[in-house]
Amino acid sequence: MVDLTALLADMAAESEQLDALVAALPPEGWARSTPAPGWTVAHQIAHLAWTDEMARLAATDVEAFFASIAAAPDPTRLVDDGAESFLAPPAELLTRWRDGRTALAAILAAMLPGEKIAWYGTRMSPASMATARIMETWAHGEDVADALGVTRTPTDRLRHIAHLGFRTLGHGFAAHGRPAPTAPVRLELSAPDNTTVWEFGPADAADRVTGPALDFCLLVAQRRHRADLALVATGPVADEWLDVAQAFAGPAGAGREPTGVTG
Repeated sequence: MVDLTALLADMAAESEQLDALVAALPPEGWARSTPAPGWTVAHQIAHLAWTDEMARLAATDVEAFFASIAAAPDPTRLVDDGAESFLAPPAELLTRWRDGRTALAAILAAMLPGEKIAWYGTRMSPASMATARIMETWAHGEDVADALGVTRTPTDRLRHIAHLGFRTLGHGFAAHGRPAPTAPVRLELSAPDNTTVWEFGPADAADRVTGPALDFCLLVAQRRHRADLALVATGPVADEWLDVAQAFAGPAGAGREPTGVTG
């Protein structure tokens, strides 16, 4: 059984790590461009604040949540427009993000076992929503860190993202218009301590992916191209998975272009 309290603690810790990166930035730091085209550091934080608000709305007023989707003038720009709508001066934006993530955590903690939250194209348990928020906060934190020239130390919180990446294997194929594979895939990842191995999937699967957990998380969050990562795919299904993997809901992401530099 998933320990929701521990998940929420990790969700808070992931947010606090990113918060520490941006809290003392001068205005020009918030305006710095990130690897996401057209997005500044402020856009990254505004997106997280907007998504927390959408999750809060989905958990407390599902009709208003769906109404917000229906009212979107351009569904293809829902995420970009959401981030734009939450942009504000740095101090105001930071407060909005902090208050929103705290409110969402309290709502998730109070939900009853078995309750589901409507989301974009799916429904999520409180634990799944917390895991998704960890993934998104970490992923957008990577964009912020890249913009600021900071290398973050990987933590064991990556296990949540790795597990989510494994569970969404079929979604990655579907999002790219491909049939979900029927062959099982084994995932073996070296944890940040360089000693522990995180294992997912049947041990006897012919198709498998191996490599650093950090690299797999960068792949499924679409923060690096597979060509820049030290991941090894064995078997046709595993190889195709590395082309379509995404741990986030919704349509296929654009991903990142290869840089020729292996992490």
